[in-house]
Amino acid sequence: MSRFALSRYSRYYLSRVKPLYYLNKPFVVPSFFSSSVASNRNGDFQAGPPPIRVGLTESAGRAVFATRRIGCGDLIHTAKPVLACPSLVSLDSVCYLCLKKLMGSAKLQDREVSYCSQECQENAKGFYDVETRADWSSFVDYCRTHNFKYPLMVKRLCCMIISGALPADCLEILQPAALSSEMISKIEDGYGFLWNAFRKANFKDEDVAFLTKQWYTALLARIRINAFRIDLVGGSCGEDLLSLAAASVEGEGAVGHAVYMLPSFYNHDCDPNAHILWLQNADARLMTLRDVEEGEELRICYIDASMGYEARQTLLSQGFGFCCNCLRCQSGD
Repeated sequence: MSRFALSRYSRYYLSRVKPLYYLNKPFVVPSFFSSSVASNRNGDFQAGPPPIRVGLTESAGRAVFATRRIGCGDLIHTAKPVLACPSLVSLDSVCYLCLKKLMGSAKLQDREVSYCSQECQENAKGFYDVETRADWSSFVDYCRTHNFKYPLMVKRLCCMIISGALPADCLEILQPAALSSEMISKIEDGYGFLWNAFRKANFKDEDVAFLTKQWYTALLARIRINAFRIDLVGGSCGEDLLSLAAASVEGEGAVGHAVYMLPSFYNHDCDPNAHILWLQNADARLMTLRDVEEGEELRICYIDASMGYEARQTLLSQGFGFCCNCLRCQSGD
C-alpha cells in the first residue's frame, strides 16, 4: 500500500483566522485537549511535551514544525477532542462520551444512552443532565431526514455550554467554511428546531443567551470543515502504528465525529509526512509516516490521498476553500 492511501480518511481543519498578534504569542494547549505523549515506533514513551512547535507561515497561516528529528512510525502526540458526538446509527453501539465501541454487557446504561466506564458516565453527567431536560425528537428527525450530522454536535456543545463545561466561544479560533445561501437556509431551519427544544423545556433566558442564529450559523460553518470523522481501528498503543494506519484505510469503523484543538494547526499535503488515527476511542493519535527532520513542517492529508490530481483539487476547493500547491500537485500526479 502506498503512503498516499494511508491518509484516506484523514479529516482535518484549517486554522487561519486569528490575527498575527495572537499567532506570535506562545501557544499553550490546555491539558484537557492534548496530552504530552510521544513515543517511538517500538512504543517506548518519552516524557515531556511533544516534539513540535506551532509557527506561522506566509502562505498557510499556522503550521506545526518538528523540534527534533522524529522517526518513521513514531507517535508525535495524542489529542483529546474539544467536542465529540456519536452518529445516529452508532448511538446503541458506542460510548456516548468517548465513542469507544461497546462490547456485550461491558457497558453502563444511563437512561437512553450507554457508556464504556463509570468515568465516562461521570464526565458526561453535566451536559447529559441538561440534554435530558428537553425533547429532541423534532430536531433529531430533521437531522435524520436531511442526513445532517454536524447539527448534532452543535446540540451537544450547547448542552456543554449550559452545564458550564465549555465557553460559548471555544471554537472561534477555527477557520469557518464559506456557506451557500441554500446551505444557510437549511442551517437556519435547524436552528429553529434547536431553539424550540430549549424554549419548550423552559430553560432560563440567561442560560441560552449565547444561542443566537448568528452564533449557530457561525459554529456550523466552523464544524463543517474542522470535524474529523472518527474511524476506529482497534489495537493498543504498543502495536505497530504504521500497520494501524493501514488498517484505518481498509476498515469502515466510523462511529461519529469530533473537533480537536492542537491538530487544527496541521496543514494539508497530498503526500503527507504525518497521519491521524484512532485506536479505541475519540482520543486522536498523530504519527509520522516517514522520517521527519528538525524544523520540517508536519502535514497530514485532509482527503483521500489516493485520488487523482483533478479529483483532489476539486474536493479541496469545494470542501476546504483552497487550491493545493504541494509538491505532488505541482508535478500533476
